[in-house]
Amino acid sequence: MPKMTFVERDGGQREVDAPLGLSVLEIAHRHGVDLEGACEGSLACATCHVVVDPAWTGKLADATEDEEDMLDLAFGLEKTSRLGCQIVMTETLDGLVVRLPRTG
Repeated sequence: MPKMTFVERDGGQREVDAPLGLSVLEIAHRHGVDLEGACEGSLACATCHVVVDPAWTGKLADATEDEEDMLDLAFGLEKTSRLGCQIVMTETLDGLVVRLPRTG
């Protein structure tokens, strides 16, 4: 089974199973990771904002215009920020590392 790592707000790292076809948001919820996802993945909020480790950004599909618009609403936006609901696990992403942004 593919794996991914969440770097939590306190800096702790949690490696979890990441089933193919699930979004980072769904994977976080399965493992009790503190990633909100208020709109339940319908691309209507930015509460599933994650910061992708720079080593992985080139392996992700490009953000859509809708995702970029929602990211504009996210707190603590960084160059590699993405919405967790829009990153779907594939074989290529086995080992993916994302960080939860600090809340303000």
